Amino acid sequence: MFGKGVSSELLVDFALPVAAEQSQRWILSAMARHGQDLVTMLWRILGNDQDVCDAYQSTFLQLAHYQSRRKPEHVKAYIFRTASNAAITILRRRIAEKSRLSQTVVIPQSIDSPEKQLDSKLLVETLRCCMAQLPDHLRDVVMLRDLAELSYAQIGQMLDITPATARVYRCKAIQLLAVWMGKERD
Repeated sequence: MFGKGVSSELLVDFALPVAAEQSQRWILSAMARHGQDLVTMLWRILGNDQDVCDAYQSTFLQLAHYQSRRKPEHVKAYIFRTASNAAITILRRRIAEKSRLSQTVVIPQSIDSPEKQLDSKLLVETLRCCMAQLPDHLRDVVMLRDLAELSYAQIGQMLDITPATARVYRCKAIQLLAVWMGKERD
């Protein structure tokens, strides 16, 4: 599906021998049911196999240890929210590392060259960094709508807001991203 090495089937197969407890079988069921959608969302946010695997693993570890191993009331919402938070944490670490590295290495600021303007990877990374800076409520809606491709009704249900509110949050997020991306290009 992605053309990359990560798939939820591989991750679920790896987890089968580990989660042998009968009381924890619902976790395997959740992995099987929502795993592929989760991997898709994580891939769109993070863009590389290792980070996707890390966020996926972190999500299901947190699920397995949720309130003394009890099942959350809304498993799908919990999984997607936890995964998006894990992905944002990874993005923030990337930003901090780049900031730390850029302080030690001086990079020429000649961004006017045609090859740098057309570098889509730079543009995507800039967008990811800007998304990481959005307020939580706006970032959650953008990630669930644009990256996980959920409907506004599903997003509203997951975040306990109305679909109309989800639309407004997405609109505000897109406007902020447009302004920030415009400043990045200047």
